[in-house]
Amino acid sequence: MPASKDTISLVKTASKAASDKLGENIVALDVTEPFALAEVFLMISATNERQAQAIGDAIEDELLKQKVKARFREGRQTGRWILLDFGDLIVHVMHEQEREFYSLERLWSDCPVVPTA
Repeated sequence: MPASKDTISLVKTASKAASDKLGENIVALDVTEPFALAEVFLMISATNERQAQAIGDAIEDELLKQKVKARFREGRQTGRWILLDFGDLIVHVMHEQEREFYSLERLWSDCPVVPTA
């Protein structure tokens, strides 16, 4: 079963917030089939730690306006890989070096891409 309309709406809101903070290489993957704990992974690259933190903050602020609060967050202090868990949406804001090294898109390459705009 593909990601729900509500989750796709959250993806679009989060993607816009990330783009407004100059997030790069924004990719959303529908992980409903292989991953039972969420519907979509949203991955965003940042060029430095401050930008990653700003992107994470902007996403949380925009989703909070829709009454969606992060259940869990990790990595905010270092800003190298910030993980935001919104339930059906998991956001990965990654410094470009970490993104290249861990290559999540390659690990989840069999998952369909979700439109972010």
